[in-house]
Amino acid sequence: MARAGVTAERLTRAAADLADEIGFENVTVSALARGFGVKDASLYSHIRNARDLKTRVAALALNELADKAADALAGRAGKAALVAFANAYRDYAKKHPGRYAAMQYDLDEKSADPAAARRHAELTRAILRGYALSEPDQTDAVRLLHSTFHGYVSLERAGGFRHTSRGADASWTRALDALDAVLENWPSP
Repeated sequence: MARAGVTAERLTRAAADLADEIGFENVTVSALARGFGVKDASLYSHIRNARDLKTRVAALALNELADKAADALAGRAGKAALVAFANAYRDYAKKHPGRYAAMQYDLDEKSADPAAARRHAELTRAILRGYALSEPDQTDAVRLLHSTFHGYVSLERAGGFRHTSRGADASWTRALDALDAVLENWPSP
């Protein structure tokens, strides 16, 4: 029997915290059950399986980042919006490495929260309004921004920039300057 107070929401938050502590790939139903002082089986009245748990953590992380990005974007346009969004993204990845890893989890359409992923695309498109890009350029720009942010954050988290004399923050600023220049001068097909 599940302990009083154990809910799917509490399990998801606890799993997200555990992911930040030990890594998303190490989050298991057993590890979570130990944290709650219960047997694994008692958690299955709240979650279907390990995939369901990881999907819930991914959706939680996507929504948390979307909330941070939306707050950062409020009242900004153009480069100011780009920088605010990018910094919210990078800061979230640094503060919540396990949750950030969860956002890369392969979500299938049946189990995923489609609204969570859609919010990210919509927020990125909000940045692009300041650059007056239309389709299909807007989709290409969304992909460019996300791959640049994810690539930079992933390399930084893996220690890829620690062997140079130039600080990662300075290069990040220059990368955002370059993205702004590309968006301002988007090439014609």
